[in-house]
Amino acid sequence: MSTSRESLLDRLHSMKRCYGPGCAKKCESLLAKLRVGSFKDVDSLIQIHDTLLFLRAFPQSTTVVQLCDNLLSSLGAEVVKLRDSDADTATLDDESVSGIAGTTITNAWTLELARNLVQRHSGDITPHWNVDEEYTHMATILPDVMPLMEDDSSVEADTPYLRWVEAASGGGHNQLDWLLRSFEDLPVSPRQRTSLYDALGVSLSWDLSRSSASRTLARRAVPSFFCHESPLLHRKDVSLAAEMASASLELRKLSENEARRIIDMARDALAVRYRELHGSTHADPTYAFQADVSRGVQLFIWGLDREWRLPLRAYYAGITLKNGVPISYFEAIGLFEWAEVGFNTFYAFREGETAWIYSKVLHLLYQLAGLTCFSVYPYQIGLDNEEAIQSGAFWFYRKLGFRPGRPDLLALTMRQERKIAGGQGYRSSARTLRKLAEGHIFFEVAGSGTGRWDTFSTRTLGLLVQQNMAANWDGNAEAMRQDTSKRLARVLGVNLAGWCVGERSAFGNFAALLALAPEIEQWPRHRKRMLVEIIRAKAGPDETTYLRRLQQHEALSQTIRAITMRGRNE
Repeated sequence: MSTSRESLLDRLHSMKRCYGPGCAKKCESLLAKLRVGSFKDVDSLIQIHDTLLFLRAFPQSTTVVQLCDNLLSSLGAEVVKLRDSDADTATLDDESVSGIAGTTITNAWTLELARNLVQRHSGDITPHWNVDEEYTHMATILPDVMPLMEDDSSVEADTPYLRWVEAASGGGHNQLDWLLRSFEDLPVSPRQRTSLYDALGVSLSWDLSRSSASRTLARRAVPSFFCHESPLLHRKDVSLAAEMASASLELRKLSENEARRIIDMARDALAVRYRELHGSTHADPTYAFQADVSRGVQLFIWGLDREWRLPLRAYYAGITLKNGVPISYFEAIGLFEWAEVGFNTFYAFREGETAWIYSKVLHLLYQLAGLTCFSVYPYQIGLDNEEAIQSGAFWFYRKLGFRPGRPDLLALTMRQERKIAGGQGYRSSARTLRKLAEGHIFFEVAGSGTGRWDTFSTRTLGLLVQQNMAANWDGNAEAMRQDTSKRLARVLGVNLAGWCVGERSAFGNFAALLALAPEIEQWPRHRKRMLVEIIRAKAGPDETTYLRRLQQHEALSQTIRAITMRGRNE
């Protein structure tokens, strides 16, 4: 690549930090001079692709939007040229840059996501079967959908599995469609069906040459573009406390068709980056909302399909669009007023108002679900995550107002802050950041109390239930479920005969947990009645009602947190 071309790309890259008087004209001029073509290496193509994508989401003018779209639309052909040349294109498959138009991604998705992708992108997806690695699973699983196959697979060492599949499907391009349909018809639960399919290890190759789902072309139409005429907002410009105290966001409930479209967009945005999220794969399109939060940002949030809900915690997932471009996704998994929140900005957009957008996501969760205590997974701040260590992720959250829940880590944080305040350019070492990442960090909305959830863990609850099952039911899960459900039904004075399957399942989960809390027998009648309403709400139309009712039952909150404390002290 010529020096002048390198200089042009470097100057264009600098436009990601140029917002203010004269910046729009500078950016437009550079984009007009850029001619996409004749790339001799993959790294330069990735650089220009992600720069154009950033400027498309954070433009200085509508002309910048148009120029970026035009240039991005021609990049797929450049990828094909590189792929057909002697250039090493392996880098294009890295998770941090995958999904560019013209590339192909190959991954083994879960049954539900595979089915969804094939339904919408069937012409671009082909299956791959690794018989050498998965022959044992094929021998035990495929007979469920192929009559007489056991006469071959159970006793022969050279069963031609792919010939069986070809024969059963009619051959050609029908094999994947046939397999997915066959698993849909199996007389087992959705989770069992997924487990069986996943065990086959079927990989799908998705050709993104023509796909609008690629990172390059993924867009949602917007009525107008927000163009930045002044510098982007940085972390120092954001106050979580002020955000939570600000006016309510305007929420609009989506129609089921609208919700399906945005959820599918989220599934695609994750899949082309080799990611899959429980909350997008198993989303509930009947409970989804949109919040336009200004500056060209739209937040979309939805709940979980009833069949895939968690036993105790409520679950939300969502995606963020900026000027119609997917730039981040999030999930919140909560109980009472507490939730663990995962927030991930896609690599190309990490210089773009991340802190401000994050504050809007927390505001949305606070407003919709009444969540007031937000916890961040240790992984997000560096536990077994070197990228988070290198980026100083802990300080991103700390400067927004988060605090470590462990007293020793809070003391270490305060010592580090004193050193930083002392000047001389002090920076926390990687070793210190790894130590700080050993525990959860928390942000509590003003007036909601501090520290109530610092030691809480649903994992601790689950392990205590297993220990109780081992001690009192000899490890027999079904016997424990029956006994604890009978006991709780007696304590609460309910007859489960008229309850639906989902309600009975929720009741069984609470019964297993509350077997560790005999004190509920002494609760007054109104507390027991509230508990019954909570359990039934877990299987209701949405989990927001469930959370709101939990938040009204302080005695239950205290009981469950006390169980956790007992488990931690044993």
